[in-house]
Amino acid sequence: METFPIQKALSDQRLVFRSDIKYFWEKATYDKVNKTINSLVKVKGKDEPIIITEQLVREVLNFPDYENSPTKFPERMVKGCMLRMGYNGELNKANYLKANFPRLYRLLIHSIVLALSHRKGGYDVMRDYQMNMVTTLVLNKKYNFRKIVFHYLVESATSKDKTSLYPRFIQMILDHAYP
Repeated sequence: METFPIQKALSDQRLVFRSDIKYFWEKATYDKVNKTINSLVKVKGKDEPIIITEQLVREVLNFPDYENSPTKFPERMVKGCMLRMGYNGELNKANYLKANFPRLYRLLIHSIVLALSHRKGGYDVMRDYQMNMVTTLVLNKKYNFRKIVFHYLVESATSKDKTSLYPRFIQMILDHAYP
């Protein structure tokens, strides 16, 4: 598991403080000029600023990616990988069912969907970007995980209905900034 590129993101067992995460997302804004997420966090009763960048996400989660690493693979490669994995469902849909994969791959897919998904539910269905992540891991390709995670963090910070997205990742970043 040490050579698994997203090992820390999947296996870090950090205590998540719901109140800290909720306060972070209530105060979160996105700075388009600097491409940062700015927020406040309570530290010993005082509001302290926190700035999240793509680089900070990469550093805290130990993603082994580079700026030029891809975030999308050719559809033919992804579908070919799915067939090699034994997928027995419809390939020409936007969503793929986890149940259509052999048992061997379901745990990997389940872990990716739970840890790296930007959704609050629907964990039986995989989207195309999640299938790109699985393809990356199965075929041992380079992938820009931090760009995907940061993209959905920004999306949450800029939406009217701010959800507590990636609570464990946010707690890891808060713990990194304010040990």
